[in-house]
Amino acid sequence: MSVSSPVPASPAPASAASAADTAAPTQAELLDFVRRAAADAELIASLPLDPEGRTWVRLQGPGGSEAWLIGWPPGTGTGWHDHADSVGAFVTAAGELKENALAARLPTDGWKTLELSEGVDRERRLPTGKGRAFGQHHVHEVLNESADRHAVSVHAYYPPLPQIRRYSRTGPTLRLEQVERPQDWQ
Repeated sequence: MSVSSPVPASPAPASAASAADTAAPTQAELLDFVRRAAADAELIASLPLDPEGRTWVRLQGPGGSEAWLIGWPPGTGTGWHDHADSVGAFVTAAGELKENALAARLPTDGWKTLELSEGVDRERRLPTGKGRAFGQHHVHEVLNESADRHAVSVHAYYPPLPQIRRYSRTGPTLRLEQVERPQDWQ
């Protein structure tokens, strides 16, 4: 696993405006940013890949967003999670990722176990160049199901991740297992 200092995904335009004066980026703007970053062959090639675990480099996202370049060894994934109050977007820059998601709005607090209704599961295959944007409280897992090929992706979130809730899932039962905060990732 590797974490490094923020790296610009592309040259930022000079501006006298502070981040506080800038409007929050929309889901569409985050998706545009991750698409442009994923198309930057030099940036993608700069990510060190580890056969044992995911690697990542923090990028400078638009409008104060949090952005990451992530390498996925064969057979790895995130597990079920959400990004709390942040909206986000991600694009596969190399290889193919699979996203399993829930098409249901879950309560944000006060529960430990939920029984999911039939028909809430969604699956997306995201080959190189494909991605998606998502809203707050989007519950999903991202997987590299390849047996022999790394995948690389670019992700952006706004506001910067206040927390990530991690879940376990057995059939229709979803359990809240852990809440992580930024200090847990340092």
